[in-house]
Amino acid sequence: QVQLVESGGGLVQAGGSLRLSCVASGRTFSRYTMGWFRQAPGKEREFVAGIRWSDGYTAYGEFVKGRFTISRDNAKNTVYLQMNSLKPEDAGDYYCAARWLASAFSLATMEYDYFGQGTQVTVSS
Repeated sequence: QVQLVESGGGLVQAGGSLRLSCVASGRTFSRYTMGWFRQAPGKEREFVAGIRWSDGYTAYGEFVKGRFTISRDNAKNTVYLQMNSLKPEDAGDYYCAARWLASAFSLATMEYDYFGQGTQVTVSS
């Protein structure tokens, strides 16, 4: 079992920045491809970013357009999401996700083995 705990959400003005963190329990964090998803009220959960366990390769949702950066620190069992130039439409609950030994990124939430409880991001205009 892996537990994922997100933090770093909050209220920010449009154009501002936030850095989300997700700490994972267990000793096998380095073998998980990690992802961030988000969900706005009334909308489906969508893929934001992912980072592959084997080589650190990253991928992003089309709406990110260079504003967000995902990174990981395996020594700290932590994955980060640096979000810059935030827009009101970026608001929602942000979830960390883990996928065991995955070589490919998936946009489908059902492909991930674990999700955290989420951290809320609010962007004021």
